[in-house]
Parts: sequence; structure tokens; C-alpha cells
Amino acid sequence: MGDHKQRMLAGLPYRDDDPELVAERLHCRRLLDRFNAATADEDDVRAEVLRELLGGIGEGSWAMPRFVCDYGHLITMGSNSFLNYDAILMDCAPITIGNDVSIGPRAQLLTALHPIEDHERRRQRWETAAPITIGDNVWLAGGVIVCAGVTIGENTVVGAGSVVTRDLPPRVLAAGNPCRVIREL
Repeated sequence: MGDHKQRMLAGLPYRDDDPELVAERLHCRRLLDRFNAATADEDDVRAEVLRELLGGIGEGSWAMPRFVCDYGHLITMGSNSFLNYDAILMDCAPITIGNDVSIGPRAQLLTALHPIEDHERRRQRWETAAPITIGDNVWLAGGVIVCAGVTIGENTVVGAGSVVTRDLPPRVLAAGNPCRVIREL
């Protein structure tokens, strides 16, 4: 494993143009091409690709096309979980999706972070990444964006179009931009 990949996985600054990372993203895109090109009645093809692509996928879990991610192998899905149409999972850090999770259409789980104050490092394409964890039985409604480093507790519901910038506790209804707890469930 090269230096930049080790740095990425450790949450340290790394360059995304590192040849090893570029090659891994190309391999991922090839698998995603197969997944997204499968016809409506080729669920078995999509399931096979997900097993090859993801770091782990539980029984009864699936994703709808169009599905996009960076590496694939940093994503794990528990059992009976679902990614709806047009999911974007930027997995520069681990993304852990629990059991019985429903993720609505056009949701985005974004682990990448770019320098804010250091304009030169941003220009040079340095970045970091922080993991995302989605607890069991969470529902992310359509268009939800989950930012880097966020954990969402079990049995939580996040309203459509919300931008989750901070951790959410278990068993709450949360919504908005930025997302905030509305009430306990």
C-alpha cells in the first residue's frame, strides 16, 4: 500500500492524483459501468457486481442504478438495506451502513474534506477524509446529504433535502439545512 493511500485511510492529508488511488478509482468505475448498465431484469448482475465492489454487503441488501462511488471497497452495508436511485457515496474514508437502512433517491454520503483556509494546498489538490456511520434502521429521505465524519444513530429518520453536518442521536426525527433534531421518536 502506497503512502497516499495509507494517509487517506488514516484521515491525514493526501493527494487524490496518486497513481495507486487513480487506478483503484478506475477499477471501481469499471464495476459501476457494469452495475449501471444492467437491464431492468438483471438484478442478479447488479447483485454480483455489488458483492465484488463493496467491502461487504449483507443478505437482502441492494442498490438501484445509477449508483456512484469512488472506491467501493470502503463501503459496507448490513442486511436488508437499500440505496435508492442516483446514490452518490464518496468513500475516501469508510462508509458503514447498518442493517435495515433505507436511503432515498439522490442521497449523498460525502467523506471527502478539502482545505478551507490553506488556498495553496487546496489548489494542489490535497484533501482529507472522515468516515460516515449510519446506524441500524435509519431512514434517509430523498436528497439527504451526509457530510464527512457524521454518525447517525439507530432508528433515526432524516427528512428530505436535509444537510447533515453533525452527529444525530438515536431515535430522533431530524431535518433542515443544517439538519437539526425536531423531536424524539
